[in-house]
Amino acid sequence: MNLRLWFRLFLNQVFISISFVVVIILIIVRPLAILPLDELLFRTVFRLPFILVLLAFIVASSAVYAVYIAFSLNEPYEQIRAKINWLLLGKYKHSIFNQEVNQRSWYDNDKILSNDINRIRERLVQLSADLQEFTAAPVFVGEDTKEEIIEKERSRIARELHDSVSQQLFAAMMMLSAINETIDGQLSEPVKKQLIKVEEVIGNAQTEMRALLLHLRPVALEDRSLKQGITNLLEELYSKVSLELKWELMETTLDSGIEDHLFRIVQEAVSNTLRHAKANKLEVYLNQTQDSVTLKIVDDGVGFESNQPDKVGSYGLRNMRERVVGLGGTFKIVSIKQQGTIVDISIPV
Repeated sequence: MNLRLWFRLFLNQVFISISFVVVIILIIVRPLAILPLDELLFRTVFRLPFILVLLAFIVASSAVYAVYIAFSLNEPYEQIRAKINWLLLGKYKHSIFNQEVNQRSWYDNDKILSNDINRIRERLVQLSADLQEFTAAPVFVGEDTKEEIIEKERSRIARELHDSVSQQLFAAMMMLSAINETIDGQLSEPVKKQLIKVEEVIGNAQTEMRALLLHLRPVALEDRSLKQGITNLLEELYSKVSLELKWELMETTLDSGIEDHLFRIVQEAVSNTLRHAKANKLEVYLNQTQDSVTLKIVDDGVGFESNQPDKVGSYGLRNMRERVVGLGGTFKIVSIKQQGTIVDISIPV
């Protein structure tokens, strides 16, 4: 119960009751002259002064009345407030919207306001669906869609990187290993340290290249479900990098455009983890409820300050955020230095 509301109702009722009693007493004493004022003031009830009993009755009845009215007004208000909070969170299909406002008083504006909120909610649901449809719709540039043009260019760049830079890095690593085996024990300690450093740099470059090739791989799921696409991506990654992977994925029933965007977000997040996080463990969770689909990606990497707009990897995070916002969803990121990063995404369905 709202105590401030109760106290205001209580004071108002006490004032009205005392005013009413004073008027009645004045009528009894003056125009009607039923009782003289002195006799009325000194009359006793249950051996207590009449005026004291009357004041106690007024205070008690006003308190009870204020409690009743406060509860009658406050309960519908709390329901309406809860509905507004769920709207702000983007949970347009929460079960609370199917509940009628409890109407226990004459104050029927609560029901009118609740109906208005439900109409706003229906409009938001429609706008969210329209936004998702617009975001997922292909954009044509000439005879090809924008997505097809980008896909072809990504594939071309990925092939060139794999056939040139990636192969050269692999060859450099093999040559360095051969040198180490051939002249093992013949080099001074400073030279050995330099060779180890070079090997480490090449290894990091190979990891960067794997992440970049992963980032450039095809976006579309083709005939696979979102769960299958993410599973294949992580299984392929597991065989190529020394990273502990864990995933729990639920089958989803979403439009293909939304699934493609979510798959691309997972690619972006995994690529960011490989290139910048220096993590030992990566976890991916996908879940769908009646009103939303949630995607959570967790790593135990170096983390970063969330309030740094120019941090390393911010471009990938910005891309993910833009995709989520374009689908009418919410994008949250929590990162602690030397502890890791959590990306939490929710899309209304």
